[in-house]
Amino acid sequence: MHLILVFMVCLLIHARGAKDLPEQRAPYWNKLGQDELKKALGVIPNTNVAKNVILFLGDGMGPSTVTAARILKGQKMGNLGEETVLSFENFNAVALSKTYNTDRQVADSAGTATAYLCGVKSKYGVMGVDDRVRRGNCASESGAAVDSILKWSEDEGKSTGIVTTARITHATPGAAYSHTADRDWEDDSKLPANATSCKDIALQLIENGKDIEVLLGGGRANFIPKSENDPEYPAIQGRRLNSTNLIELWQRLKVQENKRHQYVWNQTGFDSVKANDVDYLLGLFEPSHMQFEVDRLNNTIEVAGEPSIAEMTKTAIEILQKNDKGYFLLVEGGRIDHGHHQTKAVRALEDTVAFDAAVEMATTMTNTNETLIIVTADHSHVFTMGGYPSRGNPIFGITDTDSQPATDNMPYTTLTYGNGIGYKPLDYPTTGRENLTGVKTDSINYIQQSAVPLSYETHGGEDVAIYAHGPMAHLFYGVHEQSYIAHVMAYASCVGVNKDHCIASPTASPNNPCKTNGASRYSVHTTVMLFTVTLLISFLA
Repeated sequence: MHLILVFMVCLLIHARGAKDLPEQRAPYWNKLGQDELKKALGVIPNTNVAKNVILFLGDGMGPSTVTAARILKGQKMGNLGEETVLSFENFNAVALSKTYNTDRQVADSAGTATAYLCGVKSKYGVMGVDDRVRRGNCASESGAAVDSILKWSEDEGKSTGIVTTARITHATPGAAYSHTADRDWEDDSKLPANATSCKDIALQLIENGKDIEVLLGGGRANFIPKSENDPEYPAIQGRRLNSTNLIELWQRLKVQENKRHQYVWNQTGFDSVKANDVDYLLGLFEPSHMQFEVDRLNNTIEVAGEPSIAEMTKTAIEILQKNDKGYFLLVEGGRIDHGHHQTKAVRALEDTVAFDAAVEMATTMTNTNETLIIVTADHSHVFTMGGYPSRGNPIFGITDTDSQPATDNMPYTTLTYGNGIGYKPLDYPTTGRENLTGVKTDSINYIQQSAVPLSYETHGGEDVAIYAHGPMAHLFYGVHEQSYIAHVMAYASCVGVNKDHCIASPTASPNNPCKTNGASRYSVHTTVMLFTVTLLISFLA
C-alpha cells in the first residue's frame, strides 16, 4: 500500500511538471523567438512630439528587483512566474543608466533625482543644485540652483503633477521643485540655526510649486505646526516650528487665485474627487510615508484608508489631461526602496508589483502617439537572487535543490542581501547563521539574511534599466549617464533649452500628434536623419 501511494504521488508530480512546463520542447522556443523577431523588425521610430511625458521612478528598483517582481507577479496569478512580463517590459526601447553621484560611487536618491529631473549630476544628499554645493552648507546654495523638467514644462504652459508613495517632500519628488543643500531639510525644524537664508523643502513646495496641479503622497506632518495634531492620528503632532499651517496656506492661495481646488487626506476624500470639477489637487495621506502595499488594505493598520499608486496615477492623469498643451507627470514607487532598506523582500517586491500596475494604468489611459512614458530607477540595492532553485520555486521560499548546498548544511532562501540587519538575528548571537528550517520566509515581516552586518541595508551601485515607449523613445538606446534622461524628456516634448528642432506650425490641429504647446511640431525628416546618424556613429565607435 505504501509503495502504491508513493507511486501515485510520483505520477502526480510528473503530471504537474508536464502541465506546468509546456515550453520544454523546441517548437515553443522557436515560435517565441520568431514572434519576437517579427515584432522587432516592425518597430518604427516614433518621431512625434510628446504632448505628454510620464516618468515612472521605481525607487531602488534595480535589475534583481525587476526580475524577482516579475516572478512574484506571475506566481500571484497562479503561474510558474519566470515567463511573466511586467507591463513596462513590453516597451520597445530599453537602455541602461549610470547612477553614481559626483562624489559617491554608490548614489543616494537626492543626487540621482537631480540628475534625471534636472539633467545635471550632483552630490550625494543635495537636491535641485549642482556640484558646487556643500551638503548641509546653506550659504553654498547661492547660484547653484538648477531647474527641473517640471519647471521647463510649466514654462511652456503644460500642466504638471507628482504622485509618490513616499513623503511628498522626500528626495525624488523634492528635486522636482526645490533647491536645497540637504535633503533632510524637509520642514523648518530640520534647518540648522545658521541657515537663515535657506527655506525648508515643504515651504518651497508651496512657493515654488504653486503651479503644480496634482500633488499626491505622504508627509502631512511637514506641513503642520507642532501645535496641531494630525487628523488621522491625534497622538501625532505636526513638525513645523513656524505657526503657519502650509496645507491651509495652499488652500487660501488657491481661493485667492480663484482656482478650483481640493485637499484630501484619506480614501473617502480621494474617492470624492471629480476630475472635471478640480484643477488643483493636494492629497497628503500619512504624516510620513504612505503605507506599504501589504499594509494599505489592512484596516487594523490603515484605519482611514488611502489610495493605491495605480488609483493616484489614474486620478492625476484625468486632471492633467484637460490641458490641451499637455502635461508632465512624475510617479514614484517610493516604498520599494524602504522595503529593501529593511531587508524585507516581501514588502519591496509587493510594492514593485503595485508600481507595475500603475504603469499599466497609465499605458491604458494614454495614446502612444502623443505620450512618452519612461520607467526607470534612481539606483539599485544589494539585493540578490541565486542558489539554483527549480523552475517555479516560490520566489520567497527556500532554495529547493541540492546542486549548491550551503557549507553549513542549513537551508537558505533564493533572495538575500549583501548587507543589512539580517546578518545575525539577535537570538542567534553566537551560533552562526539562523537555521531556516520551518521558518515562514514569505511572511511580510521576514528579514532576509545578509552577508555584512549593518543597521540599515545600503543601495547598490550597478546600472539600472530605462524602459520607454512613445515619442522619441528610441533615443534611449545604449548606456547613458542618468542625467541624459531629463534631456530626452525635454527634447521629446519641446521644453527646456533645446528646442531648435521644433518648427512653428500654425495649421497644427488638436488631433495632430505632431503638435506642441499649441503652435509647434517636429521636423520629422530632420529627426529621422539625426537618429540614423546617431546609430551609425554608435555602430562605428
